[in-house]
Amino acid sequence: MNIVALICARGGSKGLPGKNIRPLAGMPLIAWSIRQAQAVPRISRVIVSTDSEEIAAVARKAGAEVPFMRPVELAQDNSPERSVWRHALEYLKANEGAYPDVLLVVPATAPLRLPEDLERCLDEFAQGDVDTVITVAEPHRNPYFNMVKARADGGVELVIPPGDGILTRRQDAPDVYDMTTVAYVTAPDFVMRADTIFAGRVRAVRIPVERAVDIDTLMDFRVAECLLQYRDEREA
Repeated sequence: MNIVALICARGGSKGLPGKNIRPLAGMPLIAWSIRQAQAVPRISRVIVSTDSEEIAAVARKAGAEVPFMRPVELAQDNSPERSVWRHALEYLKANEGAYPDVLLVVPATAPLRLPEDLERCLDEFAQGDVDTVITVAEPHRNPYFNMVKARADGGVELVIPPGDGILTRRQDAPDVYDMTTVAYVTAPDFVMRADTIFAGRVRAVRIPVERAVDIDTLMDFRVAECLLQYRDEREA
């Protein structure tokens, strides 16, 4: 089976400039995701989509392919990620004659995942009857219990009203999860015909919170550094 891992990394990050090649524990951030994907034997190839020659050079040095450069219109702050996936798939079909069997998206901003997390996502997708597998983690807050939103009159109210009953304990609230950026596994034909992940059949793989950090700011980066140091000390 032809499984392609796609890593999307544009050069114009605003929250943390240069984050995709910023050294994390001695290795460029993007290299973590490349190495993790390379460690999964069933992945046929690892491709990076970027608009930055500097990121492309770092990615190639880490062992990934960069067979095309992402057009500038798909590298803006508001560029839909799904359009970037489609662009990569269109390139593969136009230049190699077919889509891969499976697309595994491995975001560069989640460097604390383990290869086994990718393996579990692929296993879940292989069970069939699914269009996309996402990753989730235990949430920091539960919208049924302790998250509020602002009203036009200046007050606040629960994000999700309690309905017929009033929840007084977190344990009584329905289970909810944070979506993470650890991985997405999907069928290429679904990506090409559907505008959102949730337009199809979706299943989730739970990831420990400590492996689900998504780096967008300097604080996120520092948290990742601390967690990596803790992991190394624990395994020493």
